[in-house]
Amino acid sequence: MFRRLYDWTLRWAASRHAEKALGAVSFVESSVFPLPADVLFIPMVLARPERAFRLALIASVTSVLGGVFGWLIGHYAFDLIARPLLEFYGKTAAFDALKDATGTGTILLLLVTSGFSHLPPMKVVTILSGLVSFDLTLFILSAIVARGGRFYLLAWLLKRYGRPMAEFVERRFTLIAAVVLCAVAVIWGTLKYV
Repeated sequence: MFRRLYDWTLRWAASRHAEKALGAVSFVESSVFPLPADVLFIPMVLARPERAFRLALIASVTSVLGGVFGWLIGHYAFDLIARPLLEFYGKTAAFDALKDATGTGTILLLLVTSGFSHLPPMKVVTILSGLVSFDLTLFILSAIVARGGRFYLLAWLLKRYGRPMAEFVERRFTLIAAVVLCAVAVIWGTLKYV
């Protein structure tokens, strides 16, 4: 299934509707779609490097809007969909304890790490943020920084270094994501405890 979705998104990258597809995938990736927008973004930037920052803008804006949609799902649809299931299984108290343990700092850290590295997946963090009623303004600002930072940095690297950079990132993506995650955790820990 994932391979078919991946192939489908790559076909869109070569389409004349590629920018619209990038916007759509970036939007739904932040709330429901299983593949990151990078599968469209990277081939599109490599094919048209002169459009790198335009594509970064499209991906950033639509990703943030998709994140807001995910926040709304978590905030407004939780009682309709998830709470009845929790009650049926007798897990409401356990879930409420988890929800109470999720503070602002944790959500901010999750937003930054998922925005930059997809760890944990952005859709999980956006829905959780709405579920715990995380401040929507702070949510939007952090999503702009994280998602915009990711897409603009990636656009700059791909425009400047092209295909060798894309191959390097693809081969070592897990390591790069782990380094970024560790750096963010160190910065967060330093800010929190110093």
